[in-house]
Amino acid sequence: MPLLTQNQRIERVNSTAELFSKNPHMKESAKQFVSRSAEAVDTKQLLYVQQREFAATTPADNSVSILGSDDATTCHLVVLRHTGSGATCLAHCDGSSTWTEVPLIVNAVTSRSSPAKEGRLELHLVGGFDDDRRTSHTLSLSILAAFQKQKEEIHLETCCITDMNDVIKDGIHRPVVYGIGVNVKTGHVFPASFTCRGPAEELRSARTFSGGQMVEVYDSSRELVKIDPCRWTPNNDMAFWLSQDDETILQYLSTSPHAEPPHFVHHIKSTIQFLLDHPTADGLFPGGQPHLYHRAEDGRWKRA
Repeated sequence: MPLLTQNQRIERVNSTAELFSKNPHMKESAKQFVSRSAEAVDTKQLLYVQQREFAATTPADNSVSILGSDDATTCHLVVLRHTGSGATCLAHCDGSSTWTEVPLIVNAVTSRSSPAKEGRLELHLVGGFDDDRRTSHTLSLSILAAFQKQKEEIHLETCCITDMNDVIKDGIHRPVVYGIGVNVKTGHVFPASFTCRGPAEELRSARTFSGGQMVEVYDSSRELVKIDPCRWTPNNDMAFWLSQDDETILQYLSTSPHAEPPHFVHHIKSTIQFLLDHPTADGLFPGGQPHLYHRAEDGRWKRA
C-alpha cells in the first residue's frame, strides 16, 4: 500500500528537496516543528530508546507515558502510531539495516492493535541534516522507500528530515532537533531533551557499538525493559581510542564530526571502557537470561 500525505499518495522521489518541493504543506509543518523549543522530559515517565533500538507500548501502560530518544545527527527518529488503539512505536534508525527494521516497527504497532479498532497508521520522521557526506539524505530516502513498500496504508504526518532539520552555525551545518518524545497517551510528538538514558545505558551502547542489530527493548505486556543477551568478541586494540583527543575521536568514530552533541566523546570513551572491562558479554548474562527492569516506586527503572 502507498505512503500517504493528506490522503494523497507520495510518489518515489530522488531527493528530499524534491519531496518538499512537491509537498509544500510538509515543508511548512517541518518549519513549525523545528521552531519549537525542546521539552525536558521527566525521567519518571520515560522509556529512553538508544541507537539501533525500538520500543512499543499502548496507552494502557502504567509504567511508560513517554517514549523518547536523542543524540540523532545523521540518524533518524521514527514514530509510528495507530490512532484507534493508540499503540505507539519509537525507533532510532542509523541506516544499518533499514529494510529489515521498518517491518519490525510496523509489526510492533499492528500486533498491539485490534483489527476491529477503527483508525489509521500515522508516521512521524525527524532527524538528519544537510551533512557533507550526504549520509542523512541517503537514510531519508531509504526510510521513505521502505515504508512505501509495506502492505499497510501509512499516513506521513510529520516529516522533519535532512534539509528541513538543518541550521548553519559558525559556518557549519547541524541538526536543529536532536531528540524527540512521543506521549503514548495522546500521540503528541515533540522536540525533547533527556538527562537520563538508562537503564543499562553502557551495556546497551556496547551492544550497538560492537555491531548489534536493531532490537526491541521493552516488553509492554509485562511493563519491563528487557535487554536480551548479546555477544561481542574481545578487542584490546580499542584501548587506543581512550588516549586520543576529542578531535581524533570525532573524525574517525562519528558520521558527523562537527555536529555531535557535547557529551559525544565522553559517551564513546565510557562505552569503550565498558567493552574493555567486559571482554565478552557472557558474564553479564548468567544462564543466558535477559536483564529485566521494572518501574520502581521512586520512578526509576530497577533491576527485576
